[in-house]
Amino acid sequence: MERTSSVHLLKNVQAPDSRNSLQKDHLDKREKKAALGQFLTPTPVADLMASFFDQKRKDIELLDAGAGKGALTEAFVRNQCARSAKPKRIAVTAYEIDEFLVNALHTTLVRCEQECETSGIEFSFQIRNEDFVLSAAESIRGGLFAPQTLQFTAAIANPPYRKIQSDSSTRANLRTAGIETSNIYAGFLALIIKLLCVGGELVAITPRSFCNGPYFKPFRSFVLENITLKRLHVFESRSAAFKEDQVLQENLIIHAVRGATTPRSILISNSSGRAGGAVRERMVVSEDVVSPSDTEKFIHLPLSEDETRSTPPLHTLPSSLTDLGLKVSTGRVVDFRARRYLRENPGETTVPLIYPCHFDNGFVKWPKADSRKPNAIVDTQNTRELLVPAGIYVLVKRFSAKEEPRRIVASIYDANRFKTPRVGFENHLNYFHIAGSGLPMSIAKGLTAFLNSTAVDKYFRRFSGHTQVNAADLRSFRYPTRERLEQLGSRLGDLKISQQELDDLVRKDLF
Repeated sequence: MERTSSVHLLKNVQAPDSRNSLQKDHLDKREKKAALGQFLTPTPVADLMASFFDQKRKDIELLDAGAGKGALTEAFVRNQCARSAKPKRIAVTAYEIDEFLVNALHTTLVRCEQECETSGIEFSFQIRNEDFVLSAAESIRGGLFAPQTLQFTAAIANPPYRKIQSDSSTRANLRTAGIETSNIYAGFLALIIKLLCVGGELVAITPRSFCNGPYFKPFRSFVLENITLKRLHVFESRSAAFKEDQVLQENLIIHAVRGATTPRSILISNSSGRAGGAVRERMVVSEDVVSPSDTEKFIHLPLSEDETRSTPPLHTLPSSLTDLGLKVSTGRVVDFRARRYLRENPGETTVPLIYPCHFDNGFVKWPKADSRKPNAIVDTQNTRELLVPAGIYVLVKRFSAKEEPRRIVASIYDANRFKTPRVGFENHLNYFHIAGSGLPMSIAKGLTAFLNSTAVDKYFRRFSGHTQVNAADLRSFRYPTRERLEQLGSRLGDLKISQQELDDLVRKDLF
């Protein structure tokens, strides 16, 4: 066929022979990745993403924001060329801010052009070597010098991942486009959604962190108000999908369509993330993914039928922490900052310093012999703001290993066992309290049992891909009434019961 593609290369693209001299002044590769939040997409992941599109359009306007070397666009083109019902035309707009990737991106898109020519598809592309956030925000707000706004029919994306400061130009540009977020990946996705036409498809791989927590609530609300979720895909392994970049964040692929309607069901799938790994799929009613009654709009990922049936609806419980008169805070002692006041063993001028290693069958056991962590902190005016008054507190680990059986692990600190006026909780712990002081034991026992239940652990795993449990997560939970917690606590004794016995008690008393 006659070649009808047009190629536009925008902004300063360095020729390959000038690259070596410029490279001397360029950031180290790893530092550059961190600065740009840049993680290039492996081919197996790109192919999986491309297979999610339902595109049956004859004319496709594809947006690849943060294109890198072009792996996602190439996978999209490869998939479209292999379909029995092929499009007539594919036009690609690829943004890439890193000028040292643009030559490789150009080579990839020329290869796409050749593959489309073989398949009888008209192909054109333009590479925009510029900041996607700046360009897209300007286009969306329609400034005097705004580039022409395209209404894309499809977008495929692996957006950069890094935090953005509240006073940065990136944050300011996002705000002008009506977008408020603290991470660049959410900003990218929001802009992409705004640039899609109604009915346009989005497939993007992102960290799973937006599914829960207060920081991403505005973004979740925006997403659910503007797109219809079609499919959510989770990788079982944190490292397999991006193993060369040592990415430990749990990843999620989103397939959605511009235009907000409530679907009857959403396809939930998962795989290992390794090349050739099996993909398991199941349809889930939309209410099990985003509950209409959940004001936080957490996005749940029930990966099995058993998980859906066996997880009680915690979002329907009646109480917030405020209703219970409780608060949860993060431990104040950051050990490396307070190192001069830490002691291996308790002494006359010290009080207990509690770490996760002091947890023992539902209660804190202190001091711990042969511990690699200090057992005590000096009680002086210099450390007083790091300590809390003696009392009964419920502690929750902030971090767990991937292989641990539970993400949420709670234990009781009972000051009556230690007879000291104050206590320090290390920063790897969250602690429940009443206005800075301790809890009644009956409440503490009931709350500890509730938090240690399998029901709560499964609920947390459905919306969080983290091994980290933040105070904000615990604040977002719904809880039983104070009376129910007291009733449960009064039946527990010393908490030395099996997990099955605890789960049976919690299910009977609270659900």
